Amino acid sequence: MVFNFMFIIIITVLILEILLINTIERNYQENRKDILVSQIKVGADIYQRYYSDTPLYENVLNDVDIFGKQDMAEAQIIDLSGKVLNSSTPNEPKDLSGMKDVKDALAGGFGAWIGYVDNTNEEVMAVSGPLRSGSSSVVGVLRLVTSLEDVNNDIKKITRIFIIIGISVVLICGLLGIILANSIVEPLKEITGVAEKMSTGDYNIRSVTKNKDEIGKLSDTLNHFAEEIVKKEALKNEFISSISHELRTPLTSIKGWAITLKNGSIHDREMMVDGLDIIEKESDRLTSMVEELLDFSKYASGKLGIKVENVNIKELLNYVDIQLTPRAERDNIEFNVTYDDDLPMITSDANRLKQIFINILDNAFRFTPPYGKVSFDTVYENQKLIFRITDTGCGISAEDLPNVKERFYKGKNEKSRNGIGLSICDELIKLMGGEFDIKSELNKGTEVTVVLPVEGVS
Repeated sequence: MVFNFMFIIIITVLILEILLINTIERNYQENRKDILVSQIKVGADIYQRYYSDTPLYENVLNDVDIFGKQDMAEAQIIDLSGKVLNSSTPNEPKDLSGMKDVKDALAGGFGAWIGYVDNTNEEVMAVSGPLRSGSSSVVGVLRLVTSLEDVNNDIKKITRIFIIIGISVVLICGLLGIILANSIVEPLKEITGVAEKMSTGDYNIRSVTKNKDEIGKLSDTLNHFAEEIVKKEALKNEFISSISHELRTPLTSIKGWAITLKNGSIHDREMMVDGLDIIEKESDRLTSMVEELLDFSKYASGKLGIKVENVNIKELLNYVDIQLTPRAERDNIEFNVTYDDDLPMITSDANRLKQIFINILDNAFRFTPPYGKVSFDTVYENQKLIFRITDTGCGISAEDLPNVKERFYKGKNEKSRNGIGLSICDELIKLMGGEFDIKSELNKGTEVTVVLPVEGVS
């Protein structure tokens, strides 16, 4: 992270340094060029006013001073062929016809050239401008040549300053980058260490949240994740304990009556029939538990499915009524099944619907005391079937209500069972494209609503 950060900083500083130094170098050179151009204009103006009536060559022979005193530049007068007629430096080249600045001046403009002279390694700037006669025609070139040593020295000084500033910026940014990286990497290392310990099964460890930033949020999320796992683990253990107890009870009854019948100690036929009846009912109870566990296994692995078919809702409701009415009579509970006459056919899974309704009604009967009431009402509204099961039982506490559809959750009521029935119902209803809602008030009763679309599952 620091390497990438420093790479970006160094590249950025380097580009800025190059751009700034080039800009300053151009500005210095342009400033020197403007000074020389101004001097050439003055000299050319003097020549045109006072000496243009005499040929350029004669003016040179007469040693006419048309460029005045030059402290910063060497002056040259060049004819139209590019030959140097006069120069303040004797060793200057005599033929400059090939120089770009001279060509530009002969064409009537101002030209500039930067380079190295033949007899020295010193970088110079040459600026040339036209000399005109009284008729404004070009009769020669006035050329000024100046050393760029002082300019280059100033540029080098500025360059050194910029390099020092750039290195300082890189070092400061590097230090800040290390501090910033550590502020990110170290908390991530701590969170990673906590996550690794959690992966080994230690869910009691917690990550310390130091700041309320994204990493702090990640730490809080990891802690919440661990808390949820611990909670689910406790629920799972409780579920295993509960289901083991529920399986043991019918097995004990079956085994007890089987031993009694095997020993032949029952001579009363009526008692023997009662014993066999208990064995049959407890076997059915075990079968129901096993089927529920199989459904839960499919649910946990994501393989819980439904079989799509046309379902006659009236027939299904009558089946539920016939199946549960004896239980209601046995428990002294008033049980009513009502529905509209115009209920449509729907596309769904009849067996799964029976499973859902019987499971919900089983809970309603279990938690409703004798002489209580359980109602199962169905209406058809807005292209939806609304199934509403209400009871006058003990209700569900506000603490338990949000969790009753969760896997493994078992309420605090002593009649609560293994805690997977409603979670399976919830998943099946979702697969059917429906809605599942539970409302309850403690000691007043519970209302369960299942809403299914008429068009059924897709």
